[in-house]
Amino acid sequence: MKSTFLIKNLTLCLAVLLVHLTYSQSFETKIDSMLLDTFSQDGPGVSFLIAKDGKPVYRKAFGKANLELDVNMTPESVFQIGSMTKQFTAISILMLEEQGKLSLNDDITKHIPDYPTRGKSITIHHLLTHTSGIKNYTSLKSIMDIAKDDLSPKELVDFFKNEPMDFDPGEQFKYCNSGYVILGYIIELVSGETYENFIETHIFQKIGMENSCYTSDMDIVKNRASGYYDRDGLVNKIYISHSIPYAAGSLMSTTDDMLIWQNALNTNKLVKPSTIKKVFTDYTLNNGEQISYGYGWWLKEIEEQNTRQHGGSIFGYKSMGVYVPEKDIYVLGLSNCDCNSPTQLTKDIATMAINEL
Repeated sequence: MKSTFLIKNLTLCLAVLLVHLTYSQSFETKIDSMLLDTFSQDGPGVSFLIAKDGKPVYRKAFGKANLELDVNMTPESVFQIGSMTKQFTAISILMLEEQGKLSLNDDITKHIPDYPTRGKSITIHHLLTHTSGIKNYTSLKSIMDIAKDDLSPKELVDFFKNEPMDFDPGEQFKYCNSGYVILGYIIELVSGETYENFIETHIFQKIGMENSCYTSDMDIVKNRASGYYDRDGLVNKIYISHSIPYAAGSLMSTTDDMLIWQNALNTNKLVKPSTIKKVFTDYTLNNGEQISYGYGWWLKEIEEQNTRQHGGSIFGYKSMGVYVPEKDIYVLGLSNCDCNSPTQLTKDIATMAINEL
C-alpha cells in the first residue's frame, strides 16, 4: 500500500512538473517569437529581461552588439539608456532632501540665484514633474550648434534659461529635459560633487550596479553595444558630447543592473518608504487635473494594473522599462538602434506577463 501511495504521489509530482515546464517553455517561446519578429539576428539587437519577485524569469539577447566586428548581443551588453536616466536624477534629489540639503518646495532661485523666473515661482517639484513651463532645450533648433561641445552644467543651463516660458508653473504638463538638467545642476551645487560622481558613489557603488556608468566615448566600457541609425541603410550613430544630455539622459547600464536598481527601490536601500511614496504619486496641475507622472516615472495602467514606466531615446539607442508593483513584475528592453524601439514590445510583453506569471 505504501509503495502504491508513493508511486501515485511521484506520478502526480511529475505531472505537475511537466505542466510547469510546458507552461514555462510556452511563455519563453512566445517572448522569443515576439522579439525575433522585430530584431534580426544579423542586425542591431536587443537585451531583454523579465523578472518576477525580484528574480529573472526571462533573460536573453538577440542581434548584434557591433555590426562591423560581427559581435553578438548578450545579456551583459551595456547600452546608453537615455531618459531612463531621469529616474536616477529624481532619486538623487530625494536622497538630498532626506539629508536636509534641499526641499522639493524650494524655488530654484534659492540654489541658482541668477535664473530668470520672470517673477514666477518655479520649484524643484515643478522640475521633477515636468510642470515648470521652462522651454525644452532639446526642441530648440540651435541645439545642434552645441551638440558636440563639452559644456559645464552652468553653461548648459545658460544655453536655454533666457528662452520664453511655455506656460506658468503648474498650469500644464509638458515633458521637459531642461528641468532635469537644472536638477542635475542643483545636485552638484548642494552636494559639492559632480553629477557623475554623485550617481557613481551614492547609487551605483552603493547598491552594486557594477556595469553602469556615466556615458563616455573615450573610456573603455566592457561589453559596450555600439549604437546605430537607419538612414536608408544602417550607419554608426553621430557623435555628441555627453555633457549635453547630462542629468536628463547621460547614463549607461545593462538589464541586470537595472534589475538591481529596481530591487533597491523596492527594498528602500536608497530612500525611505515615505520618500518612495512621493516618487510614485500621481501629481496634479493647479486646476486639479491629474498628470499621470510622479518624479521620474510615468504612472499608467496596463490590464487594470498600476505600472511605473519610462523609456529612453538617445542617438543610436532606445530603452523601455515597465514595473508592475502589485505583481512585482519588471519588464525591460534595451536596444542599440533607433530603427527598432522596444517601447511597444515591452508594454505588450508586460501585458502578457501580468496575465501569465
